[in-house]
Amino acid sequence: MRFLTWLLFLCTLLVFGSVFISPEDFPYVGLLPFLIPVAWLINFFLFIILTLSWRKLAFVPLAALLIGYRFAEITFQLNPKTDNPEGLQVLTYNAHLFNYKGRNGGKFDPNIFTWLQDHPADVKVFQEFYQNSTTPSRNAVKLLGEDSGLEVSYQIIEGKPKRNSYGLAIFSRYPIVNDGKVFEAQHTNGAIFADIKYNSDTVRIYNCHLESMKIDSESLDNIDGVKEKYRQTLGKLHRGSLERSKQLKVLEEHIANSPHPVIVMGDFNEIPYSNTYFRLSKTLKNAFETAGRGFGFTYNKILFFLRIDHIFTSQSLKAVDFKTHREVDYSDHYPVSATFQLENSSPESE
Repeated sequence: MRFLTWLLFLCTLLVFGSVFISPEDFPYVGLLPFLIPVAWLINFFLFIILTLSWRKLAFVPLAALLIGYRFAEITFQLNPKTDNPEGLQVLTYNAHLFNYKGRNGGKFDPNIFTWLQDHPADVKVFQEFYQNSTTPSRNAVKLLGEDSGLEVSYQIIEGKPKRNSYGLAIFSRYPIVNDGKVFEAQHTNGAIFADIKYNSDTVRIYNCHLESMKIDSESLDNIDGVKEKYRQTLGKLHRGSLERSKQLKVLEEHIANSPHPVIVMGDFNEIPYSNTYFRLSKTLKNAFETAGRGFGFTYNKILFFLRIDHIFTSQSLKAVDFKTHREVDYSDHYPVSATFQLENSSPESE
């Protein structure tokens, strides 16, 4: 028992430490963080068993739990609930081209635009944003921008402005004084920014869609699918984490050179136990950790336990509210919203 306990402790340290190693420096290290919840739970139950047995060996899994306390903190939160929070409200949503149900055998649901128009967020950012300029009921820029009284920064990845296109979009109730691309990748991935004039301050908004995990989640809903796809899935996870690490370097440099406080949000395709999450957490705060409740899962498919949509901010921005809108099932992601207050700004000045 002693040998197995210490072996588990060493393996746990290895798994915990993997978040501090870039996938670019060590092949397949990006896969180890997926084992962190398993390692934490095994140590928790082992601690209970050894404690009930009155074994001094219980201090070994206890030490592992204390070392890994940070992982419990980023997994589950019980922050106080805030009613009618005041401040700068933002929303991020991977919209799946506004046609998730249609692409999965159903019909296009126009209620997606109604919900997004009605949501009171001052800033709304979208990944996998689809624009159909020729069909009024699908003209997302007009419906979510002009008709809602919001300014728009829309960066096209593929398509033509006057026809059909898709890319990344930022909508703002406050004036957009500057915008541009951070990087652009194939398909729908990339990152853009927009500087908004918020009262007497300027805040830089980043909309990010990092490289996809490329997991065929539908094939993983049964044992046969898992057996058939596991090697292929591991390879895709590795290549995805490697590409996201490269993209993160570009994003980190851009953020470091920002002359304004930043809000960095979007679909990062990274779980909280990842090198990407911990690198961003070195200088930025995560809104879920500050104001979230529960687990905050954001994925709307068979792998429902994933939280891969995040909102990070500069230290000068305080999150007073955070919500994952699990009631909104128009995409394979749930919308995520948060409300912030600037330390040198007060709600009365808005």
